[in-house]
Amino acid sequence: MAPVSISDERAVAVSVERVWNVFLDPSSLPKVCAGLVDAVDVEGDGGPGTVTTMTLNPAANGGGSYKTRVVARDNAAHVVKSEVLDVPDGKVGKLKSHSTETKIEATGTGSCLAKLNVEYETEEGGSLSPEKEKAILDGYFGMLKMIEDYLVAHPTEYA
Repeated sequence: MAPVSISDERAVAVSVERVWNVFLDPSSLPKVCAGLVDAVDVEGDGGPGTVTTMTLNPAANGGGSYKTRVVARDNAAHVVKSEVLDVPDGKVGKLKSHSTETKIEATGTGSCLAKLNVEYETEEGGSLSPEKEKAILDGYFGMLKMIEDYLVAHPTEYA
């Protein structure tokens, strides 16, 4: 069966450049997303092939480690595509594959639009429930909201 694609977008009250600069520095996430991300281990230079392991705080929905690999990154277009290699058991369901594409588009000098597309394939070949799909999108956008809040509170960082 073909992969299932879900997508959404959110307005962000920070410039595209500042949001993108955080995306380029995943090791900043324990600071920028304090209380959610405990640690990040990066193997690579951030370009294709880079593997990032992010450890969430146990208080954050049970915690656990998420491992991703960058498939493609276009700095000019502010697009990053990643393959999710590992998620904690029980977080999403049994997935055969799971990938993301995030695009950040400028909407003004101090604002942008984050577009997220998640493609997944279950081991059974069907779709996840609408609630699980929403939880996936909400997880990514929840982290984005933390990044936005941090950048608003620290207007000179990642400029």
